[in-house]
Amino acid sequence: MQIYQQILSQIESGTFKVGDKLPAERELCEQFGVSRAPIRQALSALELNGFIYSRQGEGVYVKSNQSLASSTQDPISFNSVSPEEIVEVRMNIEPLIIKFAVQRATDEEIAVLRATIDKMEQETKSGVYVPETDEALHYNIAKASHNELFINIMSAIINAMKKQEMWQFIRDRTVTRPDYLEVNLNEHKQIIEAIEKRDEKKATDIMSKHMQNLYDRYWK
Repeated sequence: MQIYQQILSQIESGTFKVGDKLPAERELCEQFGVSRAPIRQALSALELNGFIYSRQGEGVYVKSNQSLASSTQDPISFNSVSPEEIVEVRMNIEPLIIKFAVQRATDEEIAVLRATIDKMEQETKSGVYVPETDEALHYNIAKASHNELFINIMSAIINAMKKQEMWQFIRDRTVTRPDYLEVNLNEHKQIIEAIEKRDEKKATDIMSKHMQNLYDRYWK
């Protein structure tokens, strides 16, 4: 979070302007005195919130100095999206997204997913659920599909969840409960393990099951 905030403050202050290329991961590691894992997590969070974007093989660039959540240019009115619509889209689109993620994910992208699931495991062991970690995991799966439309759809889904108060109410009554925390973690671990093994069918089946369980838990 400290790395995220420091890079964000440089973007907001104009030190890094829209279109500028950020320093390479290696340089950021030296600058902050950390390994690549927290750097990648911070960059993933910045990308998830619409501040930066990455070009395969080229690097990371500043996209905006305003988050997606505060942008007024989004064509979707997130406040009008219902929890039922969110789940309906997720149940149908995420198994498709992961199919392409298994086919196209680079070793580096899989390493980011592994670092994120390790973070989720640490949080679960501490007895807490952090929505941003869950969101980052699903967003990074979309990134691994190397399909800009899938990435934008996933970003729209995440923003809809952030804006929908009823969604947050339902979430706080389910995945934050101790009896669901471990279940939620295990489902995500199985998803990442299937991607690591390049098992397209298993990854798709587990994601479909995860989405169905999501629906069942939310409307139980």
